[in-house]
Amino acid sequence: MTLLRRFAAPAELDPVQRENYINVQVDAIGVGLANAAAPFLPVFLARMAATNFQIGLLTSMPALTGLLFSIPLGSFLQNRRNIVPWFSATRLGVVLCYTLTGIASMLLPDRWIVPAVLAIWALATIPQNMLSICFSVVMNAVAGSKGRFELMTRRWSILGLTTAITVFLIGQRLEAIAFPVNYQQVFIAVSIGGILSFCFSRRIVIPDAPPQPGAAGKTLRANMISYLQPIRSEKPFLRFVSKRFFFTTGIALATPLFPLYFVREVQLPDSWIATINTTQTAILIVGYLFWTRQSRARGARNVLLWSTFGLSLYPFLAAITHQPGLITVFAGLAGIFQAGMDLVFFDELMKTVPPEKSAIFVSVGNMFQYLAMIIAPLLGTTLADWIGIGPALIVAAGVRFLGYLFFMLDKPAENRY
Repeated sequence: MTLLRRFAAPAELDPVQRENYINVQVDAIGVGLANAAAPFLPVFLARMAATNFQIGLLTSMPALTGLLFSIPLGSFLQNRRNIVPWFSATRLGVVLCYTLTGIASMLLPDRWIVPAVLAIWALATIPQNMLSICFSVVMNAVAGSKGRFELMTRRWSILGLTTAITVFLIGQRLEAIAFPVNYQQVFIAVSIGGILSFCFSRRIVIPDAPPQPGAAGKTLRANMISYLQPIRSEKPFLRFVSKRFFFTTGIALATPLFPLYFVREVQLPDSWIATINTTQTAILIVGYLFWTRQSRARGARNVLLWSTFGLSLYPFLAAITHQPGLITVFAGLAGIFQAGMDLVFFDELMKTVPPEKSAIFVSVGNMFQYLAMIIAPLLGTTLADWIGIGPALIVAAGVRFLGYLFFMLDKPAENRY
């Protein structure tokens, strides 16, 4: 724990800030344990004979809920004096859905497992969307306007290391035990991470924010308009989220295609799928440290352009080979660029968000992403049915590259907050 304390927080922080940093990093360990199951959920469904459409639906469902409820959830959270309890509770709720997945697959007949798992993750979409809003608000409050790269580099490095180790161990477990008992055990076991995350994330201390209730007597529509009115004047915010929307479309287009490509085209065993995910996750740690230094030396815009460009290449490179070793190398390279995108997208968004209205602004920003994530996964799997999984991955690479061009041609974001 002493080593963790030295790495988790800068030396100059006051006691409250230091404890917040510690709690954020231990929370990251719990999240890393739970997140290790995420790459295997679509693989499990694919092995249970789920259709391409059903795999795409798994990715699209949270986005559909987010598009419908993002603004109401943001308004609800904007009126909470402190959203830390919501942050910790929603995280636990999402992780427990892995446990429910494992239990359902144990108890139900095979023909009902895929519909049941999809139903479980449909229910998970509400806490998933609340968590997405809470995460940005809480992390921004802990880090402050000057410490976002610093905090998130530490958090995501710890999370990445934990996830990489756990994914590797999961891969070994999946190979050692017969299907589907191996997946059932894994999904139930990751609930430990959710409990650890809940215990430490609820200890984070941030200042209370004065609630901003709607005016008495106004309709829901009028209150929504009053919440959204300030967003119209924030041009840097609107420019950033619109460009991020396009790049996210390219990301979401490929998301359901990779597990389908690994299982049905390349016919990889679980051990190789685990190796690819472990490599991509482990290399994130190097990427976070590298891009943090790059941002200090050359600015965040340099990180933005290189990371979006590099990520645009990954689906194309993966689609032109069936060699698992090469795919692993490409996944590792993508992990480096993914780290840069994680850091810079969070930082660039929060630069354009007024702190006193962060919940509602983040919810609107998320709504743009959800729109992309509803359409793109289903479009990707439909393309896979029409032209094949490999060619569909190449289309996803092209969409990502166009997103990179939009960032390159735009003016640098102004650091306002």
